Amino acid sequence: MPNNIADEPDVATMIALLDATETLPGAAELRARTYELLDLPAGAGVVDVGCGAGRAVAELAERGARAVGVDLHEETVALAARRWPGRDFRLADACDLPFEDGELAGYRADKVYHELGDPARALREARRVLATGGRAVLAGQDWDTLVIDSSRPGLTRTIVHARADLVRTPRAARQYRNLLLDAGFRDVTVEVRTAVFTDAMMLPMLSGLAEAARGAGAITGEEAAAWVADQEERARAGRMFLALPLFVAAGRRA
Repeated sequence: MPNNIADEPDVATMIALLDATETLPGAAELRARTYELLDLPAGAGVVDVGCGAGRAVAELAERGARAVGVDLHEETVALAARRWPGRDFRLADACDLPFEDGELAGYRADKVYHELGDPARALREARRVLATGGRAVLAGQDWDTLVIDSSRPGLTRTIVHARADLVRTPRAARQYRNLLLDAGFRDVTVEVRTAVFTDAMMLPMLSGLAEAARGAGAITGEEAAAWVADQEERARAGRMFLALPLFVAAGRRA
């Protein structure tokens, strides 16, 4: 993800980050839950919006779905096609999907809506391509709800909120339910899965939060260095604590 909404995304960095997050503890189980919520009949058409490197498309196809992955970045679509030969990947915008009205039975968007300038418009497009009874599933994090133990909680709040403010729509995940309802979906459900990390695995992410906040002018370089040093010491002592709530919402097209 770019550090500034005006920046062009670094696709290589984005793919590396997605690859890393897909192997975190609980990631496979969370993906599987999104597939269950889609409740697809055998052979049904489903789109994975913001498909990245294509893992979800491949897994949905293995489950018997006619899965199509779409992504806004040409490099990402090409990479997905190389990684998963024979699968269907297309270059497309979330607000302009390459499907006819009512063509699909399922719509999935994971870690996508916080990057969109108009999530409501994207969900109206989801409703358009879904047949009556088709299901939409949204998954992702709310960037204002990172929970980090720290010796300086006030500074931690500043860092988390400053980083969130660099995301295009940082609180999209808490809006999933209302977005689905506003778009005309029914039987809307919301779940939360919280990933907890207590070792050095997530230190690069924490350092990135501090650097982004420093770059935005929310904290000084000295504050960033001191905060990161505290997290590094916590990791060495086995006392680090980061909780990342992930929200999953689903609804049925009326």
